[in-house]
Amino acid sequence: MSRSRKPEAVIAYAKIHPSIGIARVGNSRKDDGYYLGPQVVEPEPRPPGYYRDRSGALKREVAQFRLYGYDASGRVVRELCMEDGVEIEWTVELANHKAAWYNFELALDIPEALTATPSTRRNAKVPLPERHKLAITPGPRSIDKPDMQGKKYRFDGGEIMGVDVPLGELRTDALGRLLVFGGHGKSASLDGKPPVTFANNDGWYDDTSDGPVTARVKLDGRELSVAPAWVVVAPPNYGPQQKSVRTMYALMTDMAIQAGQLPAPLRPSFQQDLLPIFRALCDLQWMNAGFAAGFGYGMPQHLLDPAYLHKLSQPGKTYEELRRTVANAFRNPADQDASLKPWPWVYGDAMNVPMPPIPRAMTALTTTQLYLLDRWANGDFIADYDPDAKPPRAIDDVPLAEQPAMLDRAALEFCLADAFHPGCEMTWPVRHATMYLEPYRWRHRAKDNPEPDYGTTLTPAEATSYNGPLYAQSPGSITRWMAVPWQTDTASCRSGYQPDYDPYLPTFWPARVPNQVLSAENYRTVMNLKLSREERLAAFNDRSDWDRTLGVGYQNQLVNMVKHFDRQGIVEVRPGIENDPDFPPVMQVEDQGGKDMTEAERAATDATMRKIERLGTPTVSI
Repeated sequence: MSRSRKPEAVIAYAKIHPSIGIARVGNSRKDDGYYLGPQVVEPEPRPPGYYRDRSGALKREVAQFRLYGYDASGRVVRELCMEDGVEIEWTVELANHKAAWYNFELALDIPEALTATPSTRRNAKVPLPERHKLAITPGPRSIDKPDMQGKKYRFDGGEIMGVDVPLGELRTDALGRLLVFGGHGKSASLDGKPPVTFANNDGWYDDTSDGPVTARVKLDGRELSVAPAWVVVAPPNYGPQQKSVRTMYALMTDMAIQAGQLPAPLRPSFQQDLLPIFRALCDLQWMNAGFAAGFGYGMPQHLLDPAYLHKLSQPGKTYEELRRTVANAFRNPADQDASLKPWPWVYGDAMNVPMPPIPRAMTALTTTQLYLLDRWANGDFIADYDPDAKPPRAIDDVPLAEQPAMLDRAALEFCLADAFHPGCEMTWPVRHATMYLEPYRWRHRAKDNPEPDYGTTLTPAEATSYNGPLYAQSPGSITRWMAVPWQTDTASCRSGYQPDYDPYLPTFWPARVPNQVLSAENYRTVMNLKLSREERLAAFNDRSDWDRTLGVGYQNQLVNMVKHFDRQGIVEVRPGIENDPDFPPVMQVEDQGGKDMTEAERAATDATMRKIERLGTPTVSI
């Protein structure tokens, strides 16, 4: 049924949003074994068990794409939906070129790459005339009608050396919005050899992928120009409520500002620009024991403590030195500081064991974020902190004019821009402005302009050259830089590589791949009011190794991650204890496959989740 509309401005063109959508693999085979990826910056916490089906298998995260019509002045007129009589034909082309690409040794755009191990071809023994068989290229799929089944639009037919590797499927919802499903997390060896390293395992393949998202749109018989998008099918998200201290959105925003594609900010908003940084530092208490001790609830640097946060949010001279000491605690690459101690305590692109005495061995905030921190420290900021603010929890709660930007941002806020070594969802090429048609939107390579062959070794000079791989992109161009298979990198990148310095810090990617977690067993102890406070405090401050389920021995752990990646815990929101100085009212707990809760606990959790949904998650409590 068509929806009645008021007279509107003339739609001149359309854009697909999000401009970069994120899907994630999962091994659930059930019809409802999926969920939509984040569509707002602060989505509602999901109830325990949400990310698994009833068998315990991981659901797939699905990327939803929408079309918006714009007038000639660039204002959003409305969302374009099939039910409104708009003719829409979506086309997506997924591909996986990992096995046909080059080994990852180091990000090729940093000085250390000049003396690093050369990036030679993966599966180098496969001769050049046969190398196309290493690429999984099922071709494009198009869908032009509402279809929630997707059976007709599967990315089947792609092969690696004659082995079929399905990459996912397309569906649409009742309004004709596009749904892109990735693979089921299938990884295997062509020759039966086990994986041996974190990134480059010859003979192996996986079913992650990426590719362009385009649409043909006719409005009242008139064909519109449509700005295209991209979808990246990434590994699972084991910390769905977490954000990195430096998100992919922050990195791409900074890159666009440095390239002159976006205006430079003048004054930071405390609520919008600074609070998210402080919140990310504190939220990582649920993913890493070092962050729990440094920024956890009740600890001296718990930046979200109401009294502390109030002081940080105040302009003027009263707390000027407090602001300055906090700002100075963050690593600034301009200082050329090679210490592990400045914030954030996260490994960088050039990390190694032992850690080299160079600044790029550790991650820093973006140049823009550091500038905003400096302005804040000097008192030049918008003092707009509102502890009772209730952000939109769903995209339909966002005003129409702001929905496209929100969709673009939400997808990238939950992607990591920590160490590009190589990374989780994507890696170092995305920090180059040459890849972008506009902010957050990549250029697409024309089919009649094939990428040149770069030879047996991809050098830093060639990688960053004018006709190199950092310009227009083809299906599979984003994920080809990542580890093959993805499970070996997820199982390898941990924390505390130098235990004589700290057994838990620095860390790799804790927002996506946990290091140490609050176990279900310890959580039950914390919540048992019959036990002594000392016993409960000990349980709360005890963090269990997230990778303990992988067994003993590195090679064995790689194999187990490939076979049983669904057995790894998801860190999910659960009720805590209200009005207690030692225990927060909301906690995050490892789910242990979703089978660790009693019926009474689940009922209590459901009641608390309904309360959280009704009142909103307290900003200062997590």
